[in-house]
Amino acid sequence: MAMENGTESIEDDLDSSATEAFDQSTLSMKQQTKGTVQDIWQRPTRRPLPNAGDVVLCFEIPLARILPTGSAASDGQPVSAAAGKKYVIYEVNVRKDGPGPDPYPTSVERRYTHFLKLYEGLRKDQPAQLQTVCFPKKVLMGNFTAELIGERSAAFECFLDHIVTVPSLRDSPHFLEFLQGDELRNACQLLDERRNELAVPLLENCFRLLNKIFLDKSKCVLLLLCRLVAACTTSPIPHPSAEQWAELALRRYEHVCDTELLVLYIPLLQTCLHLWWQRGRDRTLLEERLSEMGKKGIKVKGGPTLAQAIHALDPRAETI
Repeated sequence: MAMENGTESIEDDLDSSATEAFDQSTLSMKQQTKGTVQDIWQRPTRRPLPNAGDVVLCFEIPLARILPTGSAASDGQPVSAAAGKKYVIYEVNVRKDGPGPDPYPTSVERRYTHFLKLYEGLRKDQPAQLQTVCFPKKVLMGNFTAELIGERSAAFECFLDHIVTVPSLRDSPHFLEFLQGDELRNACQLLDERRNELAVPLLENCFRLLNKIFLDKSKCVLLLLCRLVAACTTSPIPHPSAEQWAELALRRYEHVCDTELLVLYIPLLQTCLHLWWQRGRDRTLLEERLSEMGKKGIKVKGGPTLAQAIHALDPRAETI
């Protein structure tokens, strides 16, 4: 599915060092849970690159791992299943490929049950849009053969490809939950525990994932971006990437017309104003924007914090 390459490169905007630590910790976790070589299934070939001039959103499952019960699932929580039972984790790679592979692919790990929940939710709400989808059925035996894992991986890739070509499926809450649900709940729990340094990498990965699939100024992208800014700035010492995420959020909010999302703009400006003060930066432009809004009768002082405004739109686990 060819897409216009009109969005800014968020990866190029940011210092890659902010995500290197997360990439290394993720790799370390995977290495700890891999087990033997026989527990790994790998895709034999990569998906083909698009035709010259095209940019294509690509879902690829490059590998799957067989893990024992008690290993960490994709949400970081222990799996509550019968002792000795195994399960398969599929690594879903999301890319925007052009003449060459996406240099900044984003990955999430999902189980069969995640895909099944997504399929059943979409089929219940929009059955007509899934008539051509062949979803792999549950099997009682042979779940861990390379053949079955390969067949399921190919089916899951086609399923996700189909979703993003149908706007009503792509914009459904079921798909958004599939993309970010586990990680967002985990991140919000960490924020609730004041462990922002662990929550920020999860939110960064979620943002990069959504930013590949949805428009720059779509509600889910801007909401997650503001949540990321709040997570970076509510610690006593701001996260090293706080300014970069805040600058991106300010740019994204230019010309936003969604009334619901505009309730985040004043708290965002106030957050950036405080951050600029902490970093010794010129605050003139931010102060002028707030002054202009005040002259229009908009309340610019004494309002909710950015975290409180986010929570009002999308209540999660964070302590306000």
